[in-house]
Amino acid sequence: MTSLQRIALVALSVMCVAPVHAQDDAMTAIATPDQPTAIVLHSGSVPTASPAEAWHRQYGSVFARNVSVATLTPFLPDPAKATGTAVIVAPGGGFRSLSMQNEGWDVARALADRGVAAFVLKYRLEPTPADLDDFARSMRGMLSVPVPAHRLDPAASVAQLGPQIADARAAFALVRRRATEWGVDPQRIGMVGFSAGAMLTLATVLAGEDARPAFVGNIYGPLARLDVPADAPPLFVAIAADDGLFADGGFGLIERWRAARRPVEFHLYEQGGHGFGMYAKPTTSTGWFDAFVAWMKMHGWLEQSGKGNRTPTKEQAP
Repeated sequence: MTSLQRIALVALSVMCVAPVHAQDDAMTAIATPDQPTAIVLHSGSVPTASPAEAWHRQYGSVFARNVSVATLTPFLPDPAKATGTAVIVAPGGGFRSLSMQNEGWDVARALADRGVAAFVLKYRLEPTPADLDDFARSMRGMLSVPVPAHRLDPAASVAQLGPQIADARAAFALVRRRATEWGVDPQRIGMVGFSAGAMLTLATVLAGEDARPAFVGNIYGPLARLDVPADAPPLFVAIAADDGLFADGGFGLIERWRAARRPVEFHLYEQGGHGFGMYAKPTTSTGWFDAFVAWMKMHGWLEQSGKGNRTPTKEQAP
């Protein structure tokens, strides 16, 4: 088995999450959950015909696949503690599924509890077989070949992610359009992504045009070198040293962000694997969310809009 195949086997497992609940590793089909607050983004359809959207449970969590219509689901804070800051949340799943609970809803609820308006982006995915067993077999086939280079490199991925970048742009546009209604400062909308969602987050910075995230979080996503825009937003990165996909390729992303004199915070946890998300684990990687919130607080994004002094971010010494 090649090193790339080992990477794929570890990190692009069926749902791109570590099996923290080994007893729940079997996929079980479930009915599509009610999503009464989900808003259709009207950002287009998938380029090829796709089976109907399907959902299943695995690892004690809930996943979606065959998403052909992008939606955005708001999780709004209590108005009494709303900060005016908002975050677009992009779950991972190798662009073949979405970890909607562990890397979506649970993250959004935790942000809302801290006064941040959170919006879970259910972006479009590559079509997969309608039957769940066939889907599992197709994933095993995918894992038997090397990971495509563009799956490891945000810059190379941009050309492959046109629909998903369009979904992210539509999400930012919608939040800005309804900012007054939702108590959001249009200049304080960030984005946090997990694994494939982190790839999309970086692609949105590189090619998202009018999206313009105020800050971004890359949670166990790619760390490849790239050309950092001169106005790149502050970046928060968290990954485990035993991550099988992105931890062994160096830290070029961090180095380039610093060389561009843009703010960056980097947390390398000793253990945690890939896909720890909001799962409670006996590793320090579980603390990534508190670290992310502390980083937001340091920059003033947890102060009510107009009342806090944000940390200067125009330049930062390398």
